[in-house]
This record gives sequence, structure tokens and C-alpha cells, in this order.
Amino acid sequence: MSEYLPEGKLLNTAENQRILHSEKLLRDAVAAQTILEARAMLCDASHNLCVDLGPIRGVIPREEGALGMRDGSVRDIAVISRVNRPVCFTVSKIITDENGRLCAILSRANAQRLCLENYISHLAKGDVVPARVTHLESFGAFADIGCGIAALLPIDAISVSRIEHPKERFETGEDIRAVIKSIENGRISLSHKELLGTWEQNAAAFSAGETVAGIVRSVENYGAFVELTPNLAGLAESREGVRVGQQASVFIKSIIPEKMKIKLIIIDTFDCRYRPSQPVYFTEERHIDRFLYSPVGCKKVIETVF
Repeated sequence: MSEYLPEGKLLNTAENQRILHSEKLLRDAVAAQTILEARAMLCDASHNLCVDLGPIRGVIPREEGALGMRDGSVRDIAVISRVNRPVCFTVSKIITDENGRLCAILSRANAQRLCLENYISHLAKGDVVPARVTHLESFGAFADIGCGIAALLPIDAISVSRIEHPKERFETGEDIRAVIKSIENGRISLSHKELLGTWEQNAAAFSAGETVAGIVRSVENYGAFVELTPNLAGLAESREGVRVGQQASVFIKSIIPEKMKIKLIIIDTFDCRYRPSQPVYFTEERHIDRFLYSPVGCKKVIETVF
């Protein structure tokens, strides 16, 4: 368990469960500063988290609920919102409480501190990391990149095809991969579109003459842009009644790599909201320096340099 993973990833692992259900192994975890995970069952009136450790009662004192709680830079909602969710922690000590029961004093803040020192501080632009979507806002998605430490994935970095809200791509709690876009003053910004394939890689799944599914993403006076994949859209001829967000069936008229264009004809559109599909990634690399989206030979060059 040497990796610093998003909260929830360790919870049901065999090693984590083995330690949680053994008083001896929990005591060993004190000196080793082993990062463990369990579910927070309740938050008391003093904002201490009570954690389910099986045979032993576990408590995360309010000031140990997250980095920044002690100095007031993080609000209490960071602790309260963890109720009924997995929390990571290290074991500070095991004591006997006033009722004669064993009680483990835990620290989520220390787990986050270890994650920052041993993992996040070593990340660089272009590194590809596992992440878990924690919540969605109109401007982007927040994702846990390790021990509950969140980074922002701006909406325009989610995919090449534009969307109105991140909920069109992700669901809260979803595991994704992301690229470190920038690190400034301790704040980390992520990107995602570079992992979803180039124009050519996406266009290879389609052929002229096919009728395929799509989503209307933009309606202009000269036509409608229809998304075929998150990183690929084509321009369809104007059609009355077409609205942004509609599902569409489109006929592929032509695919022109040298112009990076796909010409479409809308066969039909209808209103229906599907759940976001799991992202399809085109690379397993753990670091990328450059992503060239546009086809070789295309006059328009779209690329990301990390």
C-alpha cells in the first residue's frame, strides 16, 4: 500500500481490511504511519469524525480532519461532508477511553501531509495520474488525486468537443485519468482531453456512408456541430428545429483529414439524456510532453505542450 490513491481506492483491498480488523496490526501501523481507509459513520457536535474500524472505535479529531483545519484555512464542511464516505488516515495512537474501551486516535491531515510530501510534491506537468471525481461545478470538475487532496479540471480541458456542464462527461465518484496541466502556488490544475485520442485516432472509427449516433453541441447559422466522440465533432447542414443537447442520428457525407473536417447530414434529432459513458483512453503512458491533436499535413495545428 505504498501508492497515494484517491480516497475510496484502498477501502476494500485485502491488506487494508486485514489491518483494520487486527488490534496488533493497528498498533504496528502507528509507528509505520501506514495510510489506511475506513468509512466515516458520523460527525459529532464538536465535528470529530467517528470511523468504523470494526473491533476498535476510531476517532478523527476535528483539527485532524483535513490539512488546513488547524489553522482555519479549510472550513468544517471538509469534515462534515465525509460522513458515510471513505476517509484515509494514519493511526496516531491507541488509548483506552473513559468506558474502558479501546479507541484509535486517527489523523486524516497526516495522511494528506504524507501524500503531499512523498507524492504530489514530486509531480510535474505532463504526468498522468489516477483521479476520482468528487464534485461538479459549471466551470469544471474537482478530482481527488490522492488522500482527498483535490485538483481542478477546467471545463475546457475535459474534451475537445465543447460541453455546457461537466455532468455531460462525468459522474461524482467516477474514476478517471488526468494530466497535470499546471502547478502554481500549491494549486494543481488538470487536463483530460489529451488522453482521449487525436483527430485521426477518433475518425478511424467512422467511415463515409455510415449513419451514426451523435450529440448536437452547437447550432450556428451555417450548420450544427455534432459530437461523434468526446474528441471528435463534425459539421452538419442546417436543419430546422435542431437544438443544442439533442441526440442525433447523422449520415457521414465525407471525412477530410487534410482539413480536419467531417461533413454530416442530420437524419433525425430527439430529446433524451443518457448517463455519461466511461472515458475511452488512447494512451497508457504515465507522462506526456506533447499532444498533437491535428492530423499530420493539416494546415491547422492544434497541440498541447506540457
